[in-house]
Amino acid sequence: MTHLEGARGATPESLILPEVHESWLPREHSLYRPRHGGRQLIALLAGVVFFAAPLAVYGMGVRATEIENRPLVAFPGFADGWGFFTGMPQWAVDNLVFRESAIRLADGISRGVFGEPPGRGIPDQPAGPAVLPQPPAPSPPSEESTDLTEQLILAESSEVIEGKDGWLYLGYDVEGKCDPYRDLDQSIASLRELRRVVEESGRELIVLIAPDKSTIVPEYLPDEYPDLECARVATEDFWARVPAETGALDLRAALRQPDPAPESGRPAYHLMDTHWTDEGAIEATRALAEQISPGSSDSWLIDRQGRWDHTPDLAVMQGRIEAESGTRYRLRPDGTVDRTGPRINRLDEAVHFSSPATTGMVTERVAMLGDSFMVSTSRYLPAAFADLRLINYTVAQSDRQAMLDVLVAGDVIVVQSVERLIAGGVTPFLDPGVVADIGAALAEHPRP
Repeated sequence: MTHLEGARGATPESLILPEVHESWLPREHSLYRPRHGGRQLIALLAGVVFFAAPLAVYGMGVRATEIENRPLVAFPGFADGWGFFTGMPQWAVDNLVFRESAIRLADGISRGVFGEPPGRGIPDQPAGPAVLPQPPAPSPPSEESTDLTEQLILAESSEVIEGKDGWLYLGYDVEGKCDPYRDLDQSIASLRELRRVVEESGRELIVLIAPDKSTIVPEYLPDEYPDLECARVATEDFWARVPAETGALDLRAALRQPDPAPESGRPAYHLMDTHWTDEGAIEATRALAEQISPGSSDSWLIDRQGRWDHTPDLAVMQGRIEAESGTRYRLRPDGTVDRTGPRINRLDEAVHFSSPATTGMVTERVAMLGDSFMVSTSRYLPAAFADLRLINYTVAQSDRQAMLDVLVAGDVIVVQSVERLIAGGVTPFLDPGVVADIGAALAEHPRP
């Protein structure tokens, strides 16, 4: 007997819930509800279209493409633990078949209907910083490394800043400096520790920083943008401290006046791409070669090979399919024979440049960790280095042993990263766990 029955007698028939679904009741019943009302039916149809359309075109062979400057995120594995669930949203976003078209549609609506670019834009009143998904707090050296590959994806997937005269900049140039994952003191400490473990193994370390486009070509930045002044102050602090305290190469002067085509007056960065041009790539190659073997570039002969077109990443991030051209060069290290190679677009597996050395080439065995700035540079590295191994540092999380194998093979170790990721503290070789693994691997294979 229920409490109601005990207190007031038998339960009234009007309070007894029916034993069938409410949609099966007679229409005149007070509890009747249709299984699918008009709004429910529309929502159901929309859901079917949303999920079924991508599956249908996938079955027809249509695949998502890389529209940002990184590979698509792989499907998370069950071995990732909770990472399986946290990695699923980014995988789903990356592999949505219509993603590129959706971005273009959003851009067209924003510009055509509202008269402004998509995203944050230039506010009428001062605004706070954009909110990026925040990674967890840094792990101490004794704990397992955090997933810095995911943080790099977040960093490089930032919004686009529309500058003057058609110039575009990556939003993380500003955001990473004003809201870093690690502060500059921590990043400098990690670079110094990396130098210590490399040099204790008998090897030489070179830190090569690709300056941000906003650092080399700041004159086209908008006059107003959230945190722009904060980023300027942080940039000045970065370049005042990092080269002096870590021994990193400072390429700013060379990139502001690149040698291959000084008469053109063209900046060493693309108009609508966040990376340097071939002129910038050659300057980085020259600086690296001179650091290892002073005077090695004295015999270099560089001449134009022709023009080439590419699709700039910042325009693609806005959903615009644009073409941007650049100049390609021949690099003759001995002044006679062209040793340039093909552009290598994917560096998630180790690449080994090896050839008989000639005058003007570095003969030391070089092992290099780099990022997307090494894609355009990869064309000129075979002309400057007789023995160089190169791999993208994001494999520190996906295949750390492959990264360690590359480093162990070198007598000179180069770590290259773009300024914004070091300033933001998210480059993998700033992680104490990664540095500890590098030190242990090199210690097992010391150089005399």
